[in-house]
Formats: sequence, structure tokens, C-alpha cells
Amino acid sequence: MTFTFVFDLLAATLRNATPLVYGTVGETYSERSGVLNLGIEGTMYAGAFAGFAVAFTTGSPLLGLLAALVVGVLAGAVMGLLTVTLGANQHVSGIGLTIGLIGISEFANRLLFQGGELRRIEPMPLLEPLAFLGAPGEIFHQYGLTYIAFLVVVPLAWWVLQRSSFGLEIRAVGDNPEAADAAGINVGRTRYLALMIGGALMGIGGAFFTLAVLGSFTLDIIAGRGWVCVALVIFGRWRIGRGVLGALLFSLLFSLQFRLRILPGFGELPFEVLLALPYLVVILALALSGRNVAYPGAYLKPYRRS
Repeated sequence: MTFTFVFDLLAATLRNATPLVYGTVGETYSERSGVLNLGIEGTMYAGAFAGFAVAFTTGSPLLGLLAALVVGVLAGAVMGLLTVTLGANQHVSGIGLTIGLIGISEFANRLLFQGGELRRIEPMPLLEPLAFLGAPGEIFHQYGLTYIAFLVVVPLAWWVLQRSSFGLEIRAVGDNPEAADAAGINVGRTRYLALMIGGALMGIGGAFFTLAVLGSFTLDIIAGRGWVCVALVIFGRWRIGRGVLGALLFSLLFSLQFRLRILPGFGELPFEVLLALPYLVVILALALSGRNVAYPGAYLKPYRRS
């Protein structure tokens, strides 16, 4: 392995981690408020489709990104309606939301883009704003959304959840909504806001595939990454930093398995083994770190004001 190989691998890791970072941070917002949002897979899928459809129609990837954000906010609001207002089971609501959003997206895709021809847009360009630091390879040759994820979204989310009064309210309603209500915090509003902020980030994470990486929309484009984000939140114990490190670890292995296929000694392995490697490592890490985890006190529990 050469230095070029290592730095190219790190560059690919950052790119592959970008949608996971958006999804993991968004899911952390939701779960710290006490709501398990299993609608993340569908929200990312709907964000990917909405972003592409608007960008294809208008010719503007930025408008497509805005559309993905709006769809994510709406998906978070629907999840809030089901789990916060109606008090429905969070598992059933989240899975139902995922199935519904994927179905609506695929139906709209067939309706808008008939004929089976793959439509494409000009994807967002790669940027090198930090290339002056002098690292070899393409480690700083990244999409704008990647820079925003690691330099803006992650530190801002950490500050909001750990240092701001709004973050304190989110953690309070997730740990003890009765005490938070007694202290004057509006539990329902706080959970709605957490779900909608989380949904916006999930929608952007989904749109990253269509607007930046591929420039097109294909069925099963998210490929289970939403479920990976749920696992990463638990692996990270509902902390932004640990969750992002988990996303980087998964993406490192995901990027590595493609490159191992062309190295001597690995080409003879069935590609299915290498393809399953990052998922197996996540399962193993979750099994080892998921024991004796201190869940938020009101996790999965609807709140009814007495």
C-alpha cells in the first residue's frame, strides 16, 4: 500500500460517511427527545427523490437540496403527529412511515419519469477549499455537503445538544418528560422540533446521493443506510462524536472492501464476503458496545399530560 492509496482511501471514506453523518446526527436529535424514528430510511429515500425531481425540473441542485430539506421536515412532522400527538407505537409508526415514503417516492418516480429512461442531472462539483494544507491524494477533494457535514453540522449539533438551552430541553423531555413539563417545558413542541430538525438532516443525507454522487435517482438508492444510522446512534450512545466516529469506521470498511478486491491475495475471496464486511463489523461493534447502555429515560414512551 502506498501513501496515495491511503489518502485516496481516506477521501473515499469521507465521501461515503457524509450521508451517514447527516442521518446519524438527525436520528440523534430524535432519539435524545425520547422518540425512536424508524422512518429514517423512508425519509432519506424521499429526500433523495424529491431533491432529484426538483433539481431535474428546475435545473438547480440548490432548489433540489431545499426540496429534500422540506420533505424531511414534513416527514418529521408526520412522525410527530403519530407518536407525540396520537401516542402511537413508535416502532409501528416509523416502519409504516418508511414504507409509505418509499412507496410514494417510487409511485411519483414512475408518474413523472415514464418510459424507463434513466434521467440525469449535472451533479454538484467536487471542491478543494482546504487543498492548501498540502495533503497528498484527494483527501480534500470533497463535495460541499461533505464539508458542511463535518465542519458545520457536527460541531453545531454537539453544541446545541450539549451546551444550548434548547438542547437541554431536548435531553430533559427525553429523560424525564414529567419533570420537564413541571419545569415549564412544552414536551410536545420540543419533540416535534427535534423530529423536524432530525428529518431535515435525514432528507439532506438522502439527497446527497442524487444531487452529488450519482446525479440520478434509482430504486433502492439508500440501500439500508437509514438502518445503519439507527445502529450508529446506539453505538454512539446518543452522543454526536461517538456516532460520527462510528459512521467513519463503517465508511472506512465500506471503502476498503472495494479496494481490497484488486489487491493480490484478496481477489480470490468471494466478493460477497468483502461486501458484508462493514455490516458485520457494525453488528459486532453494536453487540459489544450495546450492553449496559443507559438509554434516555423516556425512550419509546409516549407522554400524556395528567
